[in-house]
Amino acid sequence: MSGPQLTIHLRTGRYAVSQLASDADIPQWAVSAQGLVSITRREGELSVVTMESAVPEGLKTHGGWRLLELEGPFDFSLTGVLLSLLRPLAEAGVGVFAISTYDTDAVLVQEYDLEKAIAALQVAGLTILTAQLIPPDSE
Repeated sequence: MSGPQLTIHLRTGRYAVSQLASDADIPQWAVSAQGLVSITRREGELSVVTMESAVPEGLKTHGGWRLLELEGPFDFSLTGVLLSLLRPLAEAGVGVFAISTYDTDAVLVQEYDLEKAIAALQVAGLTILTAQLIPPDSE
């Protein structure tokens, strides 16, 4: 992508991706969670991304994710924004869970891959900033 220099914020806290039945109500624990919350329903499932600490026990959940969020907003006509994150991470062998919002894009990477992910993104010319998303005592 040519154009403005991209900046990524490494958000504090650990995230989890949970799967509920497709006909489940949107859970209150997700609605009231701090930090990034993404709720997506499709045929066959309801996926919820929240801070790991918000997820109740007993759900099908994959935790240990860290959030790397592009500093936006980006115009919808701008192309290659998400690719600018995905390509260097894929080349470094880092798996991701991608999330797009109206204003920006973000990826979750497993905490054990975080250093490798940051290094790959820096080599690709992206700036990484550590930013507070929630108060540390909320984790």
